[in-house]
Amino acid sequence: MGHGGNVIQELMTDHREVEHIFTRIQQMTQGGQELRDLCDEVTIELVRHSVAEEQYLYPAVRKHVEGGDRIADKELADHGRVEELLKQLEQTDTDDSRMSPLLQQLMDEVAAHVEDEENNLFPALRLACSAEMLDDLGDKIRRAKAMAPTRPHPAAPDAPPANKILAPGAGLVDRARDFVTGRGKS
Repeated sequence: MGHGGNVIQELMTDHREVEHIFTRIQQMTQGGQELRDLCDEVTIELVRHSVAEEQYLYPAVRKHVEGGDRIADKELADHGRVEELLKQLEQTDTDDSRMSPLLQQLMDEVAAHVEDEENNLFPALRLACSAEMLDDLGDKIRRAKAMAPTRPHPAAPDAPPANKILAPGAGLVDRARDFVTGRGKS
């Protein structure tokens, strides 16, 4: 959940973790509980990552990066599509014929988003912000991920201040549900 380092290192480590989960999903030969567990794992990671970016990364991009509003708006639109897919996956049985196409669409959306962030947003942020600012953002991202929801909430606000107020409460409820059901413990 928290890896250390500046915001770029933290988020790139998250990207590699999600790619690893996707690789494990692609290597599966059948559905069932193992696939559900991996879908839950990738959902938890993606939701926490997205919420933290929405709370801290994109406001910093808007403030410090030239053209930051356009960049942040595009990234938020990406998040919206991913969150809708996560919600559909959550509601789809692993043996349903729609599961494989949904997973492929999710993997494609996330791969495009990661590529865009790593090739465009992160280099622009690195140029616009001091090392101290990047380190501070990394700390904020880690704290936000620790309190973030673990389930998709597509209708939730994705911009401060509303997301910073509501996300911890949704996160608490999600983590309580996860504890009771054992979700995310495998």
